Amino acid sequence: MATLTVPASVPPVAEDCEQLHKAFEGWGTNEKLIISVLAHRDAAHRRAIRRAYAEKYGKELLRALGDEIHGKFERAVILWTLDPAERDAVLASEEAKKWHPGGRALVEIACARTPAQLFAARQAYHDRFKRSLEEDVAAHVTGDFRKLLVPLVSAYRYDGPEVNTSLAHSEAKILHENIHKKAYSDEEVIRILTTRSKAQLLATFNSYKDQFDHPINKDLKADPKDEFLATLRAIIRCFICPDRYFEKVLRLALGGMGTDEDDVTRVIATRAEVDLKLIKEAYQKRNSVPLERAVAKDTTRDYEDILLALLGAE
Repeated sequence: MATLTVPASVPPVAEDCEQLHKAFEGWGTNEKLIISVLAHRDAAHRRAIRRAYAEKYGKELLRALGDEIHGKFERAVILWTLDPAERDAVLASEEAKKWHPGGRALVEIACARTPAQLFAARQAYHDRFKRSLEEDVAAHVTGDFRKLLVPLVSAYRYDGPEVNTSLAHSEAKILHENIHKKAYSDEEVIRILTTRSKAQLLATFNSYKDQFDHPINKDLKADPKDEFLATLRAIIRCFICPDRYFEKVLRLALGGMGTDEDDVTRVIATRAEVDLKLIKEAYQKRNSVPLERAVAKDTTRDYEDILLALLGAE
């Protein structure tokens, strides 16, 4: 499901460090060499490169990259080079501090990661920012969004397959009753969405459809302009069909009058080692255009090159 392409025989870490250092030497930066190394190494190898580079050259690799490259290309390279948990911590911090109702990074980190991955991101947040993620979300997010997002990012859900079908049936009714009353931020709605396991939630959403003859997200489209409802739908889609959720994020980011590079970079960097192949298939099916072609159309130069490399383009 990943699109990351790694050589059959990966060079020694020391050799990769030498190649990166070589890319930084002289009057100009060799961006293609940076891409050829970092965009074709998995998380464990990138972690080893960072450690070895600092030991050999006395400078953190991320700082060296920041001194040499800039703009959209720099952000894509830095986010990709970060360890996945550290990357999520950075993305979560950025969104918490610049919170706006249309933000989706916190939802993705809380719902499209495994419970262990969310826990690792929270630990990385402690280490990097000397605060807790939930502390910063509570400080910067207000109203119903705070009621929803603080428990969402604080959760440590059961990750097994066991399901209580009678509970799914009853909680589907609770969701339907509150949605019917337009009590979207009711504590019971938030409790169910922020505490139940993925398997239990999927059973609840299926029961909702069986009992009421349509998907729960259809009832949450009562007001398309309501960002709280949009956030609830995003949470549910991240659990039900993450590939289609991320396809939509990319479709909206690449369509229209301008390109949302932050969304494009975030999705590609966070999913290249996970399920970007499925997202590409969903994009092709929905838009009748390969994702690589859409990215190439809306991006340029080194930024385009690293995105295409992470997409697995030949």
